[in-house]
Amino acid sequence: MEPKLVIAGIDVHKKMLAVVVVDEDHPQQALEQRKFGTNGGELKHLAAWLESHGVSLVVMESTALYWRPVWLALEGQYILHLAQAQSNAAPRGRKSDYADALRLARRFLAAELRLSFVPDAEQRTWRCLSRSKHQKRRRRVQIQNQMEALLEESQIKLSSVITDLLGVTGYRILKALAEGETDPAKLVTMAADNLKASKEQLAEAVSGPMQSRHRRVLAMQLEELDLLDRHIAELSRQLGDASIEKGVSAPWANPSPAP
Repeated sequence: MEPKLVIAGIDVHKKMLAVVVVDEDHPQQALEQRKFGTNGGELKHLAAWLESHGVSLVVMESTALYWRPVWLALEGQYILHLAQAQSNAAPRGRKSDYADALRLARRFLAAELRLSFVPDAEQRTWRCLSRSKHQKRRRRVQIQNQMEALLEESQIKLSSVITDLLGVTGYRILKALAEGETDPAKLVTMAADNLKASKEQLAEAVSGPMQSRHRRVLAMQLEELDLLDRHIAELSRQLGDASIEKGVSAPWANPSPAP
């Protein structure tokens, strides 16, 4: 005879966990219930408490990201599931922490919950690197747009005569402008040999009056841009190294992401 399945429902909050233990034969009645904190020591006590009650499966629910440290503390010790909060909604006016945890366990056993896909530890690393790189590339585009607006405010039409504002020619001229160069003749000498615009067109484009406060803002934007480029290169390297080590060509697809 197979042993009864004992599961724990955990209602996760920022500072508190409400935990209810039930078995598959009596899902309406809590065998044990207890509240825990959410710091590292409390999560260790939680794991030991669950083991002492024969729990083999844990289902948790949280409307924010507070489930993540709980998941990490229990990962590898228990079968874990994350329920989408809407599928465990309480009847109006009847919300309570233990009741929510008990209902969570009961609905799991009745297959009434919508569960989120949570990638394994290796996939979460991929996700972290990929998201970070994407966010930094988006920030890079924002900075470029801010630079363009700053130049327009200074009557400098550099992007009208070069294809890439942050290409070789554009970057050299932006750097010189930030450092205080005002002579169009000197700025023209920084153009790459393959620039399609004439020297006269370029000189006219960079002859606008740039105020000192605009130069300081431009210098800060260039510093942030350089830092972002270094970070993007490092993230790309880490992603490439992980691909080589594991023999994969791309991060996983997450069809039903966890919050």
